[in-house]
Amino acid sequence: MSKYKFKTTNIRGKQYVEVNERIKFFRQEDEYKNWTISTEFTALDSEMCVCKCIIADPNQRVIATGHAHEERSSSHINKTSYVENCETSAIGRALAMMGIGIDTSIASANEVNDAIAKQSSDSSSSAPVDNIMDKAVGYIKTSTDKRKAFDSVVAKYGEQLTEKQVAGLKKFVR
Repeated sequence: MSKYKFKTTNIRGKQYVEVNERIKFFRQEDEYKNWTISTEFTALDSEMCVCKCIIADPNQRVIATGHAHEERSSSHINKTSYVENCETSAIGRALAMMGIGIDTSIASANEVNDAIAKQSSDSSSSAPVDNIMDKAVGYIKTSTDKRKAFDSVVAKYGEQLTEKQVAGLKKFVR
């Protein structure tokens, strides 16, 4: 049994394992030597994609699958990287189906952050800036990767925030 210690990201009080941690574990464990991770896009166009990941043992017997869906318009990052994000999520889900990195959730930190960001945009697209600031401060404070959280907030709401507000948020980044 491996003694691998997964790095986690705290999101709203729960610990989530990032996909890169799941992949690192999978690739370094002797138990998975000569296993394969393969992906294919079952749908792909200029606005959305669906990716399927298959994990197979050395005999090419399918052990786990994972699927993901991304829309180009769903986030600032997806404007340029929706295909890459989709593939990463599918891989993370397939590894989770094998039981890798799922102490508290099958969802990866990336998926949870994306879902929270989407909920925020759906429910507060016309919210006052004060409400955005309250949410941004809470989000940054509870994130393990505060720089990434700050960058995400600024990318999403930067046009609605003053320089003073952005500077205030930056104080939470260590």
